[in-house]
Amino acid sequence: MSAEVNGLRQRLQDERILVAPGIYDGLSALLAERAGAEAVYLSGASIAYTRFGRPDIGLVDMGEVAGVLAAIGERITLPIVVDGDTGFGNALNVQRTIRTFQRAGASAVQLEDQTLPKRCGHLAGKQLVSPGEMIGKIKAACDARLGDELLIVARTDAIAVEGFEPALERAERYLEAGADVLFVEAPRNLEELGKVTARFRGRAPLLANMVEGGRTPDLSAADLEALGFSLVIFPGGLVRAFAAMAEDYFASLLAEGTTAPFRNRMVDFDGLNRLIGAGEMLEGGRRYDAEAHERNRS
Repeated sequence: MSAEVNGLRQRLQDERILVAPGIYDGLSALLAERAGAEAVYLSGASIAYTRFGRPDIGLVDMGEVAGVLAAIGERITLPIVVDGDTGFGNALNVQRTIRTFQRAGASAVQLEDQTLPKRCGHLAGKQLVSPGEMIGKIKAACDARLGDELLIVARTDAIAVEGFEPALERAERYLEAGADVLFVEAPRNLEELGKVTARFRGRAPLLANMVEGGRTPDLSAADLEALGFSLVIFPGGLVRAFAAMAEDYFASLLAEGTTAPFRNRMVDFDGLNRLIGAGEMLEGGRRYDAEAHERNRS
């Protein structure tokens, strides 16, 4: 894993922005990898949406994220940036989260300065911990990681709570505390996005979050690269695409009583098995069949 993590650190020094699609299970991760993604973002919001059909309001716990992460890490070789929410508690909880996620395959873990329970960064009604408490969490995370390969992403949600300038001040202090990547959540316009990069560009990789219908202008990766961002995530984009497709699928199935009208938008049985590698796995399993052992003995 170290080579992959170090690769992420090095990749973030590149002038080319890194696009990390949001994923939430092994299949979505596999599809992102096959499409050519260089890294993926394991979204806590998308886990809440898909696993529970619930909003991103702190309902997903550390063990649930770790279980999803372990399944994804076993299936793909891409660097995985993991949404660690608030660290799921105080500084000691943060340390347990960091160790658990790193062992499960994380290349970077994002921590935010909200109180418990947290909310999606583009929802109203957020509350923050003090800067001092968040600084303690960042230092605890840095101390807990196994070597310095794991990247610590520090996110502040202060724009919506305290204002833009306090958010920049929080980001400054989080960088001083040891954060590797800075994530100032939900800038409201191009001017604020530009001020973030003007202050921190060249000092730390900067992460931008594109939420369809959220508070930040909907910009392309090229637009964000020109502003000076190093990494852009689209955490819930796949879920929103899936939800639109699934509504159409169910409406068609229930109206027609067959999937035939929808077939040109589906992967068939054989196609899905090819995609997920069923043939290779079954062929590999035959080496361990009883008949194979009997043949080898004769």
